[in-house]
Amino acid sequence: MEDNNTIKTAEQIKDDAEIYDPRRKREIIKTILIIFLAALLVLTFFSNTIMNKSLAEITTERTSSGKLTERLRASGTVESNQSYEVKLDGNRTIDTINVKRGSEVKKGDVLFKVGGGESEAVITAEAELETLELEYQKAMLAPPDDFTEENQAVKNARDDLSAAIAKRDKAASEQANVNAAKNAYNSNKSQSSYYSKLQAKLQSMITAIDTDDYISAPAEYTGDILVLKNAYDTALAEYSEALEAYNELSEAGETPDEAAKAAAKADMEAKKAVRDSAKADYSSAKFALRNDIAAKLADAEANAEYYGSLVNEYESSNTGSGMGLDELNADVQTKQRLLEEQLSALSKSQKTKENDKKLTALDLEAKKKAVEKAKEKLDKLKEKDAPAEIKSQYSGIVSDILIRPGDTTVPDSALMTIDLADEGYTLRVPVDAEKVKKVQKGTSAEIINNWNGDMEAVLTDIQNDTVPNSKKRILVFSVTGDVDPGTYLDLSIPCGSGDYDNIIPKSALGHDNDGDFVLTVIQKDSPLGNRYYANRVPVEILASDELTYAVSGEIGYGEYVITAASKPVYPKDQVRMKDE
Repeated sequence: MEDNNTIKTAEQIKDDAEIYDPRRKREIIKTILIIFLAALLVLTFFSNTIMNKSLAEITTERTSSGKLTERLRASGTVESNQSYEVKLDGNRTIDTINVKRGSEVKKGDVLFKVGGGESEAVITAEAELETLELEYQKAMLAPPDDFTEENQAVKNARDDLSAAIAKRDKAASEQANVNAAKNAYNSNKSQSSYYSKLQAKLQSMITAIDTDDYISAPAEYTGDILVLKNAYDTALAEYSEALEAYNELSEAGETPDEAAKAAAKADMEAKKAVRDSAKADYSSAKFALRNDIAAKLADAEANAEYYGSLVNEYESSNTGSGMGLDELNADVQTKQRLLEEQLSALSKSQKTKENDKKLTALDLEAKKKAVEKAKEKLDKLKEKDAPAEIKSQYSGIVSDILIRPGDTTVPDSALMTIDLADEGYTLRVPVDAEKVKKVQKGTSAEIINNWNGDMEAVLTDIQNDTVPNSKKRILVFSVTGDVDPGTYLDLSIPCGSGDYDNIIPKSALGHDNDGDFVLTVIQKDSPLGNRYYANRVPVEILASDELTYAVSGEIGYGEYVITAASKPVYPKDQVRMKDE
């Protein structure tokens, strides 16, 4: 065990003195203090730069003075100044339509074609003719004076005429049933044709489904099935490519790339799953569509068979012969002429009743002329009901089509509307009444969406709004150039120019609960350099154009206003100029 009283050597005494020497402790403290002061100096020197990096960086522009043209924005749809409606005065069937909405037509161009048919006007004219003929025939049947020989001849002629009229009237009454049967036959024949065509169309669709070939399939039935078929074909092609790539890797040399082979296999299996899903979707949709088409086909076949049987029944039961209604009318007219001759002979014998004879002749002549005029009218109406081309009476633009092929026209109803291009176009836009005060008639507006530069809009009138209690006025513009009715135009309307002391960019204007304002930049000096602060200045808008505002307030010419910042800036915030 070491003795605690062992005497230390000289070297041990020197080491202890160095450990406990106070001068060494002061050196350490001095070194730490120097490091601290150096760090403080560095932070002080770079404090301005560090602080600036944390401030919002702003973009500014100087206020200016000068002339500003105030503008008003408005928009609306172009309308034709005048148009005319195409109408027909009868019930006609539309055959084909030669124009479409927006087509430009010239006077005399064929708009559409109508098929032949019997209009209401023809039916009415036929009824009027029958009434006049009956009145005329009754007038000739009036009993004459007693002239034995002449009366007998007249009596015989009258009896013959009465028999002919009765026979004709009976045939005419039966003709109504014949006409009804014929109309039913025409309708059944049309239905039979329709369902036969529908049957063929549906059968072609089933064939397309069964063969997966939709090239000749009716477009109205393909619908989503083509999308699913294309999706399946695409998925099948992608799977085939992936399978081929995988097989090529599998059949490679003795040392295949296992990683590439695994990736190819994963790709092939993923695309196989996509193919199987697309195939299932396509098969399900195809099955449902085939059932639906099959049901429609069965219905079409039944209807085609039903209407075909009605057509065959009519055609087989209307093969007889006999005197027709026209022949019976001709027979009546022949006997009518014979009676007229007998009456004429009788009138010659009635010398003692010359006045009565004249009155009778005048009455008969008037009735005869009425019959002739009615026949002429009927002939003209029948000629008018023949198939015809309906032509445009004016040049213009087709703005509306209210008919389709197969429609039956209604008398005096609009079938088509044509805007007359020669009459010009108008644009009507509603604007706040307060904003209209500076707008003047004759002003040319800039058309913002005038892409081809070939349109011009001139203000021609300022009208009151017809809406009750409206606070708007209607600006009416005359639009010229390459323009179509229904075109939507966006206008910029000049409202007059003025000189202003303070003009700022629109991006410099702000708005809060206290009103409009701008943020100006205030510069303050400091020992470490210039400092910049945002200052809120209330302003009032005097005028504006597309890019700037003219304002009034405590702001001077050439002052910097903030137009943009890297982050939100509020009044009194310290900011950093972009070029600092």
